[in-house]
Amino acid sequence: MIVVGHRGSSSVAPENTLASIEEAIRAGATGIEIDVQLTADRVPVIIHDDDLDRTTSGTGPVAAVSAQALGALDAGAWFGSGFVGERVPSLDEVLDLLLLRVGVQLLLEIKGAWDPEGIRLVTDAIEGRALGDRVVPQSFSVTTVAALRTVAPGLRRGLIVPEAEGALDRCRDLGATACNPHGRVLAEHPEFVAQAHAAGITVTPWTLNEPEHWARARDLEVDGITTDRPAELVRWLAA
Repeated sequence: MIVVGHRGSSSVAPENTLASIEEAIRAGATGIEIDVQLTADRVPVIIHDDDLDRTTSGTGPVAAVSAQALGALDAGAWFGSGFVGERVPSLDEVLDLLLLRVGVQLLLEIKGAWDPEGIRLVTDAIEGRALGDRVVPQSFSVTTVAALRTVAPGLRRGLIVPEAEGALDRCRDLGATACNPHGRVLAEHPEFVAQAHAAGITVTPWTLNEPEHWARARDLEVDGITTDRPAELVRWLAA
């Protein structure tokens, strides 16, 4: 079972930054989950919110600023003085880091509905580095996952789901090899994991932060757990 750091190690470092990713890896996480969006000049960058206000020194929509302007913003000061000067990384920067961290996997959430041209910017970056065996692009958007199938049919792809109803059927239709549910799905539908596995689909629930939730997921034999607390989950599993 892989331990997936949610936006890196977002309980101890500013989410979706290189510092957060490195912290999760140092803690023993074998997977990282991050979010990707496009800037005004269509550069894939790693940030969760549609706007800049919560996690950077900027304001307004991510899609309204250039990659150069975004790179000048501070993405760490909001979290703590020790992270002043941390930046919003580009997808290229994260993938280059992944090349140096052998064995670490990446769940790459594509935020919202993307067209095939935008998707190609992501898949070309993955395939150009021969990281297709370690990176799973995923999305809540059926439109986006369908575009992944069209643009890069050889890449694995995942569907993120808030509910169990119809989820596995949608995954089958999309050829998705991962169906990653909200953690409450496991509590409400404990049969979900076995059904997914029977269909050849992996399950990595999000975002589980408490030992009782980790225990349930482990007992159901999930493929991974996404958590804000990867260091603590690594220690819990070892114990």
